[in-house]
Amino acid sequence: MRSIKKFNYRKILSFFLHQNGSPSYNAKGVAAGVFSGCFPFFGFQILLGLFLARVTRGNLVLAAIGTWISNPFTYVPLYYFNYRVGSILLKNPTDSFLDKNLLINDLWKQGSMFSLRLILGSSFVGLFFALISGVFVFFLYKNKKRI
Repeated sequence: MRSIKKFNYRKILSFFLHQNGSPSYNAKGVAAGVFSGCFPFFGFQILLGLFLARVTRGNLVLAAIGTWISNPFTYVPLYYFNYRVGSILLKNPTDSFLDKNLLINDLWKQGSMFSLRLILGSSFVGLFFALISGVFVFFLYKNKKRI
């Protein structure tokens, strides 16, 4: 029988911690990636993260890794949370995604409201998570450099 290799978390953590650059450079990369990962742009999140990391002069590798905040296991809870936050920010909290009495003529209006709530919530949540992850990574690399 062939043995299946175990997922080695130590190698991934070692790769993450051995990125070159200042703590600020690495933190900006992760923050750009996490921010981009909070948006529902499947397939384009890494490109957006790389673009933002380039603009902010952050670590491109860590930006790509940061977009993994959204993955097949977190899509539904993350985007539902983003939608709810967007609804609250628009002062229009709802219990369902779309109106139950949806008419064909109202489809475009409902779609635009759904998209607006999701994008607004994704922006707010993305900024919040980017700030937290950026600060965490900054102090992680700052303390690592002292050792």
